[in-house]
Amino acid sequence: MRNDVTDTDDLALAPPPPTETGEPLPIPRAGLGTLLALAWPLIVSSSFTTIQITIDRLFLSWYDVDAASAAVPTLTIFWLPFVLLWMTAGYVATFAAQYSGAGRPQRVGPAVWQGIYFSVVSGLAMLLLIPVGAPLFEWIGHDAHLQDLEVKFFRCLCWFALPGLLVATFSAFFSGRGESSVVMILNAVGLVVTAALDYCWIFGRLGFPELGIEGAGWATVTGAWASAVVGLGLFLRRRYREENATASGWRFDPALFKRLMRYGLPSGLQWALDITAFSAFIVLTGKFGAGEFGATSLVLTINNLAFIPMLGVGQAVAILVGKSLGENRPDVAARMTSLGILVAGAYMGFIAILYVAMPSVFIVPFQGDNDSVKWQAISERVVVLLWFVAAFSVFDAANIVLSFGLRGAGDTVFVSLVSLFLAWPVMVVPTWLAWKYNWGLYWAWAFASIYIGLQAACFLVRFWGGKWKAMRVIEPAVVD
Repeated sequence: MRNDVTDTDDLALAPPPPTETGEPLPIPRAGLGTLLALAWPLIVSSSFTTIQITIDRLFLSWYDVDAASAAVPTLTIFWLPFVLLWMTAGYVATFAAQYSGAGRPQRVGPAVWQGIYFSVVSGLAMLLLIPVGAPLFEWIGHDAHLQDLEVKFFRCLCWFALPGLLVATFSAFFSGRGESSVVMILNAVGLVVTAALDYCWIFGRLGFPELGIEGAGWATVTGAWASAVVGLGLFLRRRYREENATASGWRFDPALFKRLMRYGLPSGLQWALDITAFSAFIVLTGKFGAGEFGATSLVLTINNLAFIPMLGVGQAVAILVGKSLGENRPDVAARMTSLGILVAGAYMGFIAILYVAMPSVFIVPFQGDNDSVKWQAISERVVVLLWFVAAFSVFDAANIVLSFGLRGAGDTVFVSLVSLFLAWPVMVVPTWLAWKYNWGLYWAWAFASIYIGLQAACFLVRFWGGKWKAMRVIEPAVVD
């Protein structure tokens, strides 16, 4: 699919377009400071998400080891359909960035409203998955106790979909405008509400009933609604009503909605394909044994401490690429992407060293008072698995930044095709063979590491090719 509007050479030479008032936009002086100024609130926001997930896992680990183990695959499986919708709603940020860069801020509000309509319909549709939970986890085949916990948590997460998608849409509006600090506030609200209710509802404190894993689920739902309400209130402030038509642009726009789906759905599809593949990977590691499954779940939780904050860097790169292309400055877009790779790679490299040199720093917080033989077996495997994570961490950093940079340009079909054609033949099928022929868990993780490395190589080649520089997601401006 060809998404470009004009020739790359023309874009490289063109000055920034005028605003709707006729005044030219200044040519940005893009550098590391520009990237970090936008990225740090998004990194903090992503860290809030990491902290929330970690708090859930910590509380559930202290409450019941099986509940903590059940939460990870359930959340992963929920993300199979949800991430497609979530990334599609969040793709509003690219529209906001390109419209802002092109000097057409009045088109931002209508684009966000298309995301709101998509979020409401999709969030309600996710409730239809509730009856599917029990047969789905029965088919996966974990023991009966784990199945019961997984079904309860899955039911709660389905109710999370609607507010979660609305938060993604409002966050996309503010980040696309370059106001990433507002995104940080929205995530902070959700974190505080969720963490407080986790404490009350998981353990039954302060007069509340003891709900266990269901308490963690309903706390997540409530926290998302709190963020969504705050986001809506900020979105409708007078400033944004005047600058971006956030109130007057409420009408459904079929052409604009179609463009959001055209570029947003492939963006979400790449994540859905990745989550599907890793869900299959997690399920297969469960077949190696309970200890192998517990170790894999814990390592993936630990890696969120490093991986999810890097989403903030990726989001910042996508926004800066979109804005720069809206300004007809692909040279700036390329520079910001390269800087993003350096920032993310340096951070992940540091984390990789800690994984190898100080694994206990990441493992001990999840132990609590648990000194069982089962826990000791899990922790011993975790130490080895962290070596694999350390080996692919820098490649994962490149994956995040490059894929987001390509999305910011509109090259969403390519990033989807990479996951479609690599994940299963390189990671999932070989993991199944490792189980079938009893090669062991470590072979499975070796295949996962190879997949992440190949994925990074594909994105890097595409970035160097430069076709993305001629792509746009917004329609050409009408010249009178």
